[in-house]
Amino acid sequence: MKVIVASARRKMARARVVIREGKGRILINGMPLEIIEPEIVRLKIFEPIFLAGEEIISKIDIIGRSYGGGVMGQASALRTAIARALVEWTGSEELKELFYRYDRHLLIEDPRQTEPKKPRGRSARAKRQKSYR
Repeated sequence: MKVIVASARRKMARARVVIREGKGRILINGMPLEIIEPEIVRLKIFEPIFLAGEEIISKIDIIGRSYGGGVMGQASALRTAIARALVEWTGSEELKELFYRYDRHLLIEDPRQTEPKKPRGRSARAKRQKSYR
């Protein structure tokens, strides 16, 4: 039985996706994709699945886990991991090209992360003002 594992990151979020032969079930963190709220998160995760098409998705099961970061960061990481796994599963150059044309971040991670807070300040760049008099 063929099994594909793919992972992705976005901000502080990490995601891992397993694709195996099945009946078209999609589980994200133990929940079916259809009942994930808010709707914008569900639609973001669904993008690579929609682009891949029903003929590919109906023959596989997708199990995704995400942790860390916020809700949208996790959704973006899951979306990238699913797209990478689908490209690896099908071995299709056309699918890879379709993902690239639709949105480059379906296959390539966005490396930006928040800058860490520094001492003597309330945020990464802001500092307490000094008075010399």
